[in-house]
Amino acid sequence: MKLIVGLGNPGVLYAGSRHNVGWTVVEALSGIYKVHLKKDSSTFALSAKVNFSAQFIILAMPLTFMNLSGIAVKALLKKYRIKPDRLLVVCDDLDLELGRQKVRPCGSSGGHRGLKSIIESLKDQGFARLRIGIGRPAKDTASSEYVLSPFNKREKEQLNLVIERAVACAGAWLTEGTAKSMNMFNRKEKLE
Repeated sequence: MKLIVGLGNPGVLYAGSRHNVGWTVVEALSGIYKVHLKKDSSTFALSAKVNFSAQFIILAMPLTFMNLSGIAVKALLKKYRIKPDRLLVVCDDLDLELGRQKVRPCGSSGGHRGLKSIIESLKDQGFARLRIGIGRPAKDTASSEYVLSPFNKREKEQLNLVIERAVACAGAWLTEGTAKSMNMFNRKEKLE
């Protein structure tokens, strides 16, 4: 069994924000697999079990705020008896331009507070992460303000392709593993 977790913040105020792009990917995956994510108070998340290529996967979106994502991820891993090396966390990344994505098998938080919370809760960095580029804000905009703001009109036009690629990458991670998904998706591609 594997677990894919999309990071974001709960509530209408944050819906569609750059910081919630991980949620958007998991929502897209749930649409493809035709499952409805249900609230599970024991894991502090919305989740669904999917039968995928003769294996089960769990799709989840923490209902904790981003900075407390580790609480939900730890509870999900415990409930479903999944080891961290079978976890993929999908999140935003300020250091990648919109349209870029990067898969890594492990590593530090890179300053992302959701990843930091997960690493601290699990006491383990050995989980895969799919970072989706949201770009950097203008010099006069604080990063914290930028990540919580919605995508602008130009970005929204590109977002469907960004999500489509991220969904394909998550599918490759499920079937081919981290190394192959890195080879397939860790390259700069032009948005059209």
